[in-house]
Amino acid sequence: MTPESVIEFGQHALYVAMIVAAPLLLTALAVGLIIGVVQAATQINEMTLSFIPKVMCMAAVALIAGPWMLRTLVQFTRQLIESLPGAVR
Repeated sequence: MTPESVIEFGQHALYVAMIVAAPLLLTALAVGLIIGVVQAATQINEMTLSFIPKVMCMAAVALIAGPWMLRTLVQFTRQLIESLPGAVR
């Protein structure tokens, strides 16, 4: 296994992790921004007010994007396992 192949595996793993995490992180960012604007406009400074909407929206996105996320991770794992014998020589 050459250093280049290890770096390639690492880069691909980081790319897959970024792609899989993106829907949930972007949802949390968008909902937090919207709630922050509403709190600033109404001058309600309650820290726990944004928690429930974030959790609900992230659960909805996880239900919608969950199969795609799982399929992406399984595909990556399958490719990794299939490419290991060629990389070890």
